[in-house]
Amino acid sequence: MRELYPLIQPYREGNLQVSDLHTIHFEESGNCQGQPIVLLHGGPGGGCPSFYRQYFHPEKWRLVMFDQRGCGQSRPHAELRENTTWDLVNDIEKLREYLGIEKWVVFGGSWGSTLSLAYSQTHPSRCKGLILRGIFMLRPKELHWFYQEGASYIFPDAWEEYLKPIPAAEQGDMITAYYQRLTSQDLQIQLEAARAWSIWEASTSKLLLDTSLIRQFGNDEFAAAFARIECHYFMNGGFFEPDNQLLLNIDCIRHIPGVIVQGRYDVVCPMISAWELHQAWPEAEFIVVPDAGHSMSEPGIRSALIEATDKFANL
Repeated sequence: MRELYPLIQPYREGNLQVSDLHTIHFEESGNCQGQPIVLLHGGPGGGCPSFYRQYFHPEKWRLVMFDQRGCGQSRPHAELRENTTWDLVNDIEKLREYLGIEKWVVFGGSWGSTLSLAYSQTHPSRCKGLILRGIFMLRPKELHWFYQEGASYIFPDAWEEYLKPIPAAEQGDMITAYYQRLTSQDLQIQLEAARAWSIWEASTSKLLLDTSLIRQFGNDEFAAAFARIECHYFMNGGFFEPDNQLLLNIDCIRHIPGVIVQGRYDVVCPMISAWELHQAWPEAEFIVVPDAGHSMSEPGIRSALIEATDKFANL
């Protein structure tokens, strides 16, 4: 089992104006002369915690991380306007150009895997490699499984808490019911829904329950951005047309070296999505971690990701 690298501090931080409304916060860490890599965080709306830096050899990588629109240190906070998948794809390109990077490796898990696929299929010439984890392609069947019926059979106790803000008459369409509350003008209603939405994901992300993760996701500031932005994207089908756009466009990236890491018991992003991506893209290395759920901090997933980043540092 590979362990995390020691925590390092960024050697550069900044803010980049990407539209009249939005400014994104970014940081660089590691070796400024190293192999460039961009980390695309989950959610959408999750932001970049500092421990993400520990998955990358500090002497080999020039690690770029940024908080996507509306979350983390990016501003305005929890903003839904001008916030789509394609806005984020454009932001990644603006950041690459701003930093003077010609090509980079793209690393993303969960929603970050969605965004990695969307970005690489739009700008394949800018991608040296793809390291993906916890595959999510934001298709209706994936959303239905986690937010309507499926994961609820495995975590009925956590599901009961997720149901609480929604009256029984509205529970036939949980995403819509939550969206109405997450966009309410009443801040109390908004925050109650945001905490319940976020804690549901935290309660199901690991093979073994992690109470510290639940506390983090239940924080008002984090939950507001996480829940509002996620639900906004899900209400809009990820802004994909058609629903399986990312699978249909695999030919655009078939030539790019890739690794897919998937926990066998991932309830948030079930393995069927990773399997279907693997079938469409057999050229990418496919790693199933037999004793892991969704989180990148699961020991087996952590180890597989660090092995992948070590290998890709020499591309």
